[in-house]
Amino acid sequence: MTMLSSLDLIRRVPLFSMLTDAQAASVAEAVVKRRFKRGETIVEQGKKSNALFILLNGRARVITADGRGREVILATLQPGDHIGEMSLIDNEPHSATVRAEVQTDVLMLGRLEFARCLPENSSMAYAIMRGLVQRLRQADRKIESLALMDVYGRVARSLLEAATEGADGELLIRDRISRQDIAKMVGASREMVSRVMKDLEERGFIKTQETGLILVKERLTMLG
Repeated sequence: MTMLSSLDLIRRVPLFSMLTDAQAASVAEAVVKRRFKRGETIVEQGKKSNALFILLNGRARVITADGRGREVILATLQPGDHIGEMSLIDNEPHSATVRAEVQTDVLMLGRLEFARCLPENSSMAYAIMRGLVQRLRQADRKIESLALMDVYGRVARSLLEAATEGADGELLIRDRISRQDIAKMVGASREMVSRVMKDLEERGFIKTQETGLILVKERLTMLG
């Protein structure tokens, strides 16, 4: 790919439409074109690729899977869509797998070049971006749990997300959380959540203390 063709492609990508001429030229020099065959993985859930991918043509699916290999499709990506920005912003592994549905060409931009297009790390804009990325990750987990987990698994995950580590390393839910609130979080009835919570307590997964705090046992992670 020549410099001119790279710059032309960059200018056609909505994500880069607000770049200055200097930024666009810098990005155009840094991008690499890559082709993925049908069924090939572009990014993998739980891993880092340290690159931004922009679809030039083709089609890809965003998929999340549980430990048993069951999958749910979160989105279908078309030319102009981008992949990997969340991981580049918060430096966490990918929250989902992206797989080429047909032969797909992409532009790849490395972490360093991507970072040059972002606001300073100390700026409010960057802090807002990181906050939005965390919300998107939580939304992905919520969709995954609703689609793939039974009520036990969804309640367990909600409890684990609400817990914080105490001074002695134990996981505690310090703020009172009602059965009704949990029911709204997991998409189940209050009666069902009450039965699940009672069963979890009887089986030793959780323990409600006299102060109202809920002690979450580590083995609850097997359910959530």
